[in-house]
Amino acid sequence: MPNELILEVRAAAGGDEATIFAHELLDMYERYAVTKGWGTRVIEEGASMEIKGRGVYEALRYETGVHRIQRIPVTEKMGRVHTSTASVAILPIRRKSTFEINPADLEIEFSRAGGKGDQNVNKVETAVRVIHKPTGLWVRATAERSQSKNRETATSILRAKLEVLEEEREAKKFSADRKGQIGTGDRSEKIRTYNILQDRVTDHRIKQSWHNIENIFAGKLDPIISALQKYTETGVVGDAESGSDDE
Repeated sequence: MPNELILEVRAAAGGDEATIFAHELLDMYERYAVTKGWGTRVIEEGASMEIKGRGVYEALRYETGVHRIQRIPVTEKMGRVHTSTASVAILPIRRKSTFEINPADLEIEFSRAGGKGDQNVNKVETAVRVIHKPTGLWVRATAERSQSKNRETATSILRAKLEVLEEEREAKKFSADRKGQIGTGDRSEKIRTYNILQDRVTDHRIKQSWHNIENIFAGKLDPIISALQKYTETGVVGDAESGSDDE
């Protein structure tokens, strides 16, 4: 399996709370990577990063999908529970990929790279956005100070996205025949809920829950990762609390 991937997190439903949640997820995965001794590199601030290391794809491959959080926002004066979501995509980078992109299908845009708070970190248009016109997929790379390097990075990630898209299509065709599968890897599939009030994380695919959300957000994901791997290999749910979190 690949030992290099791009982890992308995008805010979905929920406005500002969804954006906060997306950043929290990205931080959670970065902390998990640190505990595993993997290397990380920001691709787009607050949105995507590269992770390299032995076993990285094997561990994170099932994180693709919609993650949901339920909590009372700091700004909520009536004490109402707010639900917001973020989409996670795991894109394996295969250095010997045979997947080809027709250059005529690409549109390239350049802009200034911005840091946190959208302040400009330089006055040169080094940020690159590569758009695949037939599918509408796009990638923005801002980490490098060189326009050409950002373009190379964005194109490489776009190739990975297109490969994953093709794999998703194939997986859906044969999903009924995949024993013990965990979903199809579709980014529109709701896979996990983080319920802050109940201090519980539930993975809906295996109907299993874990407590101590603070530790989980601190990067202690091994119990969840192990349970998903075990279920994939054996079709058996582990020893954590079973249940659903669909309220």
